[in-house]
Amino acid sequence: MKHKKDEISTGRKSMQFRGEKCLNCGHPLDLSDVYCPHCSQLNSNKQLSAKDFFGEFLNSIVVFDSRFRNTLKDLLFRPGIITRNYAKGQRLKYANPFRFFLSVSIVYFLLNSLIDVINPSIDKNLNLSSKIMDNADLDSLEQNIKMTSADAIRFADSVEKQEPKKPLKYLSEKELDTMNFIKSYTERFSLYNSFYEKNKVKNAATALDSMHHRNTSFNRWVYSKNMTVEKIKENPNDFINYVISKIPFFLFFFTPFFALFFWLIYSRKKYTYMEHMVFIFHIFSFIFLAMLLFIIPDFIIGSKFFLGCLFMFIGPFYFYKALRNFYHQSRVLTLIKFVFLNTVFVIGLTFAALIFVAASAAIY
Repeated sequence: MKHKKDEISTGRKSMQFRGEKCLNCGHPLDLSDVYCPHCSQLNSNKQLSAKDFFGEFLNSIVVFDSRFRNTLKDLLFRPGIITRNYAKGQRLKYANPFRFFLSVSIVYFLLNSLIDVINPSIDKNLNLSSKIMDNADLDSLEQNIKMTSADAIRFADSVEKQEPKKPLKYLSEKELDTMNFIKSYTERFSLYNSFYEKNKVKNAATALDSMHHRNTSFNRWVYSKNMTVEKIKENPNDFINYVISKIPFFLFFFTPFFALFFWLIYSRKKYTYMEHMVFIFHIFSFIFLAMLLFIIPDFIIGSKFFLGCLFMFIGPFYFYKALRNFYHQSRVLTLIKFVFLNTVFVIGLTFAALIFVAASAAIY
């Protein structure tokens, strides 16, 4: 009993280590305060020992696991309830909705990329190709791809008879300056692209000097997009993967726009704009979490069956139930708003995606 009392008296929570000011935020404290009421840090000025460090580490894991467990449980099985609890003030019970969305979406794309790398379908395709080549009549194949001398002569004559390429439509800086920004940019890019296609000059400064255009950072950037276009044409899959990897951030920035419509049609519910955003992030989090759970079964069966079920049946039903549970409106009214919000989402997402792809190409 005495040993236990001595252990408590030397612990970080002991009265002898408490101060009158929080070391983390500077908030004034009483000696009776075990934790700071302002930032929740332990009121202790004891020097950190190995035991204290690992104790805090294990405690943080337990707290995180508790939040993570509650978030997963309510997000998967109680649509809309998690947002309602969060809006009512149960913040420490759940993981931060914005951080959780980014985390689960990034984990999904990482796992998806890993599966693409180890996907045996590539090997199957290679094996299939080799079998076709093994069974092919090589003599017949050689005859099909071989060009006779007479064919070569006819081909050369046809090339010579082709119409010459149209001359480069040149526009000076003064002519471009008289146009509005969009037209000026379009014409400038078209001019630079035509010059690049004709001369294949990769150095922007050299090309601008040849066209008698100013060697500005903007002009160099516009001209450099020719290499970007060429890069995308040579390997479109790399660009597609690049765009896909940015989808979590795209949805993150698309959410505030989408939340405006929730704020308008649910204005009588007295929810703040940020609470509507939390609701949307919880919906997106559920979608990515479900895709993360279905990615392995789909990989095993070799099809997108579960993913199709998610977007055709599970996702819409979950969204409808979440609207009902969070906003507490009748089934008919919820159904009408469900259809409206889905329509807005599809149209808004289409326009936003076009802008997003264009922006991705600009910085690719």
